[in-house]
Amino acid sequence: MSTILDLIGNTPLVEAQQLNKNKNVKLYFKLEGQNPGGSVKDRPAYNMIKSAIERGDIDKNTKLIEATSGNTGIALALIANLYQLNIELVMPENATKERVQTMRAYGAKVTLTPSDRGIEAARDYADNKVAHEGYVGLNQFANDDNWKAHYKTTGPEIWNDTEHKVTHFVSSMGTTGTIMGTSTFLKEKNSDIKIVGVQPSDNASIPGIRKWPKEYLPKIFNPKKVDQVIEVSEEEARAMTIRLAKEEGVFAGMSSGGATAAALKLIETLEEGVVVSIVCDRGDRYLSSDLFEE
Repeated sequence: MSTILDLIGNTPLVEAQQLNKNKNVKLYFKLEGQNPGGSVKDRPAYNMIKSAIERGDIDKNTKLIEATSGNTGIALALIANLYQLNIELVMPENATKERVQTMRAYGAKVTLTPSDRGIEAARDYADNKVAHEGYVGLNQFANDDNWKAHYKTTGPEIWNDTEHKVTHFVSSMGTTGTIMGTSTFLKEKNSDIKIVGVQPSDNASIPGIRKWPKEYLPKIFNPKKVDQVIEVSEEEARAMTIRLAKEEGVFAGMSSGGATAAALKLIETLEEGVVVSIVCDRGDRYLSSDLFEE
């Protein structure tokens, strides 16, 4: 008998039909919105909570807290509730209402911090509660169980589903867990596989993709595991998110549009290859924003 947790991972890999114009390159989308919580963050959320319980780091009396821009919070709310854990999730007040409502629907307490300071303010709030009020933080930005989730699942799935033919992996970089774990696995299998990270261009605001100030740089990030970084503008990410829906039938958020824009930039430089790009989540949690308004 399976549970909802058994549905995490093993997400579909589908080939682009319209956007890729290079006939010598295959472009595949890894559809992480098919996870039960609707995003790639189900993987690290499950691994962080399960591993912490197994080590005895947390139990039903623990007061958990985590700063999030959205998807990790939804995943943590879902999984924490299934384990009967109390969790407070902290995020900027400009987060879409779908995110807040979903977290609360799963039973989490949600605290909103001033939007003008972004996710950094949420992280500071959570860190203060951990330091002074007896809370325990999962700290996705410094937690090895974050990237190890992708080492154990995302990487092997891509390797197997491309029949070991993947040549390039493209991923947006937020906490960097996805790219760190997947890179570690794929490089062990074939050191020639190129790992491409996606960052916003200066002053671009793209939910789920960050260019962190040095003091907030995720501790799990190792630049040696990324072969190339491609920057995308907010306009490019928005436009590609809309094209993904209309031309590929892939309804996703802006970070996925950014990753796809970067993947297409990459493909223009390739003579041949098999490119896999992460589609981080589903577009329905952005409907109250202006993302899909043209």
